[in-house]
Parts: sequence; C-alpha cells; structure tokens
Amino acid sequence: MEEVLNLKDIYLKQKHVDLGAKMVPFAGFNMPVQYTGLIDEHLNVRNNVGVFDVSHMGEFMVRGDGSLELIQRITSNDASVLTIGKVQYSCFPNNDGGIVDDLLVYMLGKNEYLLVVNGANLDKDWNWLVMHNTTNVDIEDISNKTCLLAVQGPNAQKMLQPLTNMDLDMIYYTVQRGTFAGIENVIVSSTGYTGAGGFEVYFENKDALTMWNAIQEAGKKVNMQMAGLACRDTLRLEMGYCLYGNDINDTTSPIEAGLGWITKFTKDFVNSDNLKKQKEQGVSRKLVGFELIDRGIPRHYYQIVDANGNVIGEVTSGTQSPSLNKAIGMGYVKTEFSKIGSEIYILIRDKKIKAKVVSMPFYKG
Repeated sequence: MEEVLNLKDIYLKQKHVDLGAKMVPFAGFNMPVQYTGLIDEHLNVRNNVGVFDVSHMGEFMVRGDGSLELIQRITSNDASVLTIGKVQYSCFPNNDGGIVDDLLVYMLGKNEYLLVVNGANLDKDWNWLVMHNTTNVDIEDISNKTCLLAVQGPNAQKMLQPLTNMDLDMIYYTVQRGTFAGIENVIVSSTGYTGAGGFEVYFENKDALTMWNAIQEAGKKVNMQMAGLACRDTLRLEMGYCLYGNDINDTTSPIEAGLGWITKFTKDFVNSDNLKKQKEQGVSRKLVGFELIDRGIPRHYYQIVDANGNVIGEVTSGTQSPSLNKAIGMGYVKTEFSKIGSEIYILIRDKKIKAKVVSMPFYKG
C-alpha cells in the first residue's frame, strides 16, 4: 500500500490499525475502508450505531462583513434563509454548467459560517473560494487542524448525550457548539449521510485522542462498532445521496442531477443564468435511481442501454443493498427513459440485465 502522510494520520491512524481496519489511501489520508466487514458494519449503523472517521473532509471558515454575500455568490442554494444553528446543503456551480463540489453551509453565529467540503476537492474548492473572494472577506482553511467523527445510527443520541450538556435532541440539519467530552468549542451537527440519524463531531487535532477515547468508552454501553468508508458508500446509496466524483462532477449540472431543489434563482450566483435556462427548457439527461430485476450487480461506468441495446446512459453508483438484499444503482439516462417505472438494461459483461427506474430513496426506513 502506498504510504500517505498527513498531519491527522498522526493522531488517529494507529487507532484504526489497532482495531484491525483495512486502510487505504484516500484524498491524501490513510483512511479505514473496512473493519469487520461491509455488510456487518452497514447493518449495525442501520440498526444500532457506528462511528466513521471522516477527518478527510475539508472545513472553511467564512467570517465578518460580506460573509453572506460571498456565500450567496458562489453557492446555488439561498443561504439568506439560514438562521444561527441551521445547516444547508448546497453546491458550488462552475462556469460551464457543472459542479465544482457539493457542500454543507453551517451558520454558527452572526456573520460566521462553516463550509464543509469533500476532502478530495479540498485544494480545488479553496482556490475557487479565494478566486471569488473579491471583497476581501475573512476566510480561513481550518481543514488541517480539524478532525471529524460521524456517529451514525438510531442509538447515537443515547450513546453521546452523557458526554455533553448540549441537548442532542436535534432536528435534521442543525448545528450547535459547546463542551463535549470535556473539550470546549466542539461543533456538533445533525446532517447525516447515512439516513440512519446521528451526529457529526468536529474538534481540533490536539484533542483527537481525548475525543477518541471518550467516544470509544461511551460506545461500549450500546455495542457501538467502528464503520469504514465502504459501508458509508452503501448507506448513502440506499438513501439516493449523490457522491461527488461518481454521481456529480465538473460536467454534471445540478438540474440534471435532480438538485434543482438546492438551485435557487431568487438570487444571482455563478452561472445562474445558464442553469435557469436549463430548468426552463429541460435537459437531455437526468440522474435516476434503478433496481435490477434480473440477477447482477451494477458498477460505476457500466453502460445503460435500451431494449434494442442502444446506449442511453451510464451507471454512476451501484451495489448489492445490504438492507434491501437487492441490486440498486444510480445513473444518468436520456430524459425519455427517466420516468418512474421505465424499463432499462445494465450492460454487465456484455449481457443486458433488466432493470427499472424507481423513486429514491431506495431505503424507506
């Protein structure tokens, strides 16, 4: 395995290795992809509680006068509706109709925002933010000094509440900041990427071992298990959540990707005029969810064809769903094949495997 060195590896890497995790290089980090096994970890998160180390995510602070104006200019959603303690899903549109990245916008205080971006896009996103910061807003990349553990599953609140005096009876997409495991200024949010409920806990590198030990100890009371990036992917796919680099990228528009709900034309933002035209005139392809009728497992880049074998699209994500015990996937298809119930075929080893377009999320809970 290629050895990857990153400041945050110093703090938590050995903890994962000691637990028997399979480590892989990802976005400049050594990240745990699997511990006891994908299916075991996946079902434990769905039914109990699991902990993900997602310290590879990027975090940017935007503070002071002009903060909201900058965020409004570079994101697709309308951040003006945020109030302190609220979180919003959004994206950075590029100038060519695609997406620089998807992100979360946290409103931590008056003129104080936290942008959480994908680790693989960290440099690209930071450069994009800097380039559009034409009014000299106070921005800071705190990624290299911030760790992040995601505690996911129906027993997450029961597990974590004894560690803090913050009330963790939080509604979806909210955030608060306080003392956690004796550590001050910890940020706790409830955005989730698994559909199983839970929390994201942000803290400084210097507090990593203290936080790790506290969460591990609290987890013993609920039979918590660690969870790797492999089951994080299957969990998010069951919910129909987009993964940057698979389902969305620099060439996919938010309108094509079904993200019109985070693309608000009540304001001006990067490439908003062209995206508005897309919404009004329609697009030639759309991202859909599908489930296989015949036996097989869809994978990224597999071709999607019609009954006559004509290529109509491409799979962007696919798996055998551990929760549903069926093969599911997402992919772009020509718009005429995007209607729920449409019959499509996935080309697997040169064989047409029958599938149908279904509504998402796949997993209804």
